[in-house]
Amino acid sequence: MTKITATATGRLVGYARVSTTQQDEQLQIDALVAAGVARRDIYTDHGVSGSKTSRPQLDAMLTHLEPGDVLTVYKLDRIGRSSGHVITLLSDLVARGVHVHSVGDGLDTSTTTGRAMLGMLAIFAEMERSFISERTSAGLATAKASGRIGGRPRSLDSKAAKIAQAEYDKGESVKSIAKTLKVSAPTVYRYLAK
Repeated sequence: MTKITATATGRLVGYARVSTTQQDEQLQIDALVAAGVARRDIYTDHGVSGSKTSRPQLDAMLTHLEPGDVLTVYKLDRIGRSSGHVITLLSDLVARGVHVHSVGDGLDTSTTTGRAMLGMLAIFAEMERSFISERTSAGLATAKASGRIGGRPRSLDSKAAKIAQAEYDKGESVKSIAKTLKVSAPTVYRYLAK
């Protein structure tokens, strides 16, 4: 494991995260300490998913980071699960003058190679966003072409809606119709209003 040192103007700051309270962050903390981070400078989120962009200890750490500091993580997935979020966060930190060192991934933005890797990661994140957008558009177009529309499935099909209207026209109560069709009274009212 490579031990790094902070620049003359900064300090080493660590971040660790475990998704569930049953998981143990000790492996991450040991790796951060071995990389030179003092235990007092390690922020840890417990039982918080990486998909959440706002986490108590991550937010506190981001507030306290200053230009020249080196944020050290065990792996980049500890910062976030979405590559887009991770890349955006890394780019923001680098723009603020904060270096990022990922022990397990070999990324160190204080080096030319590390900055080049960050640039390549940003390109891949952009490609991922583009692919997701293209797949979503293609899926919606295919669904539309086959007569399906998005949204929540209807509670009553056309046959059940006709039954509801016929029973209502006979003087049956909405509550009784809802119970017979196994739907809520507001659902029956919505179909009667149509």
